[in-house]
Amino acid sequence: MLKDIELDASKTGLEQVASPAFKNLYSFVKNSSALRWVIGLIFPVLLLFLWQIAVEKSWVNPLLLPAPDLVWTALKDLYSSGELWSNLKVSLSRIGYGFSAGIIVALVLGLTMGLSRRAEAYIWPTFKIINLVPVVGWIPLLILLVGIDEALKIILIAKATLVPMTINVFKGVRNIPTQLSEVAEVYQLSPWSKFKNLVLPGAFLSFIGGLRLSLASAWGTLVAVELLASSEGIGYVMVYGRQIFQLDVVLATVIVIGLVGFVFDALIRLLQRQFSGWNQQS
Repeated sequence: MLKDIELDASKTGLEQVASPAFKNLYSFVKNSSALRWVIGLIFPVLLLFLWQIAVEKSWVNPLLLPAPDLVWTALKDLYSSGELWSNLKVSLSRIGYGFSAGIIVALVLGLTMGLSRRAEAYIWPTFKIINLVPVVGWIPLLILLVGIDEALKIILIAKATLVPMTINVFKGVRNIPTQLSEVAEVYQLSPWSKFKNLVLPGAFLSFIGGLRLSLASAWGTLVAVELLASSEGIGYVMVYGRQIFQLDVVLATVIVIGLVGFVFDALIRLLQRQFSGWNQQS
C-alpha cells in the first residue's frame, strides 16, 4: 500500500514537471511561423526527392517525366529569354480587368439581394442557374457572341469571380445582428445613414473572406481559358510546350502557375489577418 502511494506521488510529480514543458513546446510549435513553414516544406522536398529517384531508376519514361534539373533549366531559359514575364504579364492584366469587373457586379448583386427579399426572389434563381453552369460550358456561346479575343477571357474571369463574392456579400448583409437593425429603427436613421453605418460594416468582413475564394476561382479560370483559347499568356506557354512535346517547359509552367496562385492566396490571408479583429474593435 505504501509502495503504491509512493508510485502515485512520483507520477504526480512527473506530470507536474512534464505538463508545463509540454505546454511550452506546444505553444512554441503553434506560434512559430518559421517552424510551420519548415514542416510545410517536408512534403514538397520528399516529393522532389521521389521525383529524382523515379527518373534515375527509370521507373517512368524520361520523355514523360523530365528530371528536376531539366525543368529547372527550362524555367531559367523562359525567364532569361523574357518569354515567361511577357506572358505572365498578359495573364495578370487579364486577371486585373476580369477580377475588378466581377467584384463590382458581385457587390451590386450581393447588396441588392441582401437588402431586399423581393430582389432575392427575382434574382436568385437566375443567379443559381448561372452558378451551376461550369466556366467551360460558357465558352462556345461566348465565342459566338464576343469572339475569341480578350473579351472572352475577361467575361469568364468576371463570372468566376462573381459567384463566390456575391454569395459572401449576400450572407454578410443577411447575418447582420437583428439587435443592430432594431437600434437603427429606434434612432430612425435615414436609409443612407443605415447603409453607411450598418450594412457596409456588416458586409465588410464577408467581403474580405470572399476575396480569397474569388481570386482562387479567377486564377484557375484564367489558366483554363488560356489553355483552350489563347495565343499568349501563361496558359498558352503550357499548351505550346505540350504541342512541341517539351514537357520540361510544361512542368516549369505548372510550377509558375502554382507559385503565383500561392502568392495571391498569401496576400489575401495577410489582408484577412489585418482585419481579423476589426469586428470586435468597431
